[in-house]
Amino acid sequence: MKLSQFDMSIEEFMLYCSSKNLSKKTIMAYEQTLKLFSDYMKKSYEIEKVEGVTKAHIRHYVNFLQERGKYNRIKVDITKNNFLARADCGKPISVNTINNYVRNIKVFFNWLADEEEINKNPVDKIKLLKGSERMKPLLNEGEINSILNSFDKTKFDGYRNYIITLFIFDTGVRITECLNINVRDLDLSNKAVVLRYTKNKKERLVFFSNRMRKELQRWIQFKDRYFSNELLFPSNRGNIMLLGTYETALRKIGQKNSIELFPHRIRANFAQYYLLNGGDLYSLSRIMGHSSLEVTKVYLQLDNESVGRQYQKFSPLNGINID
Repeated sequence: MKLSQFDMSIEEFMLYCSSKNLSKKTIMAYEQTLKLFSDYMKKSYEIEKVEGVTKAHIRHYVNFLQERGKYNRIKVDITKNNFLARADCGKPISVNTINNYVRNIKVFFNWLADEEEINKNPVDKIKLLKGSERMKPLLNEGEINSILNSFDKTKFDGYRNYIITLFIFDTGVRITECLNINVRDLDLSNKAVVLRYTKNKKERLVFFSNRMRKELQRWIQFKDRYFSNELLFPSNRGNIMLLGTYETALRKIGQKNSIELFPHRIRANFAQYYLLNGGDLYSLSRIMGHSSLEVTKVYLQLDNESVGRQYQKFSPLNGINID
């Protein structure tokens, strides 16, 4: 079957994504979203060229997703024509999922505009839906202390997991990036680390605090008594630590403190505290290794307690001496 101009543009975009070394998961998400959108444009408006898409079409598509609900099947492998029936067919699609679709469509049309493939960008004024599922509440100082004090630092694995948790909270790195750090990747003098195993396969430089440097120096001295390899956070056998090992340990610490705990929650708390303490969104996006500011903006969600603390810090009246 002959490809439409719309589909050919998608194929070119997928080649671009592959050349940027994006993760397979990200590429699959882009391709599925764009092919579904292309199919909708053909069936609903007989549009087979990207130039024919307007902002009204995209808004109608969002409305269509809200009314239709989840598909009755999903493709298992994008390289094969095989599908899996889904039990939640027709159930509402979450606001977050629809926003992910919109983000993917925005990335595609922004790329087309950069490539000068379209004269007018239909996503320029497209906004994400409001009312998205909120992140877990920000951990307060007492909860953070309780979590950190729950690790058994007299044992190798307990001490290691404590340092990992502290490192993620101080730097915002992904747990997969953290577990692949070698000691030689650290620059203790400049309080920086090169992340070589990243989501987009591009090396990234992140920084850590002076306190974290001291913690890392003590940890490396301790670790080197047991293992001579270069891994910063080896398993109990000296190999690369499995993600599930840390996730399980962290979940148990959370259960002990009646807190739902997982690696990304620690990373999210880093991002929110960074913003609360005066950090800017652009530098945070670079630190987090996000592909765009749109992804980072999710961390602007704050609970009422956090907003209250910020208010007391920046209230104009609190900063004025009134007789």
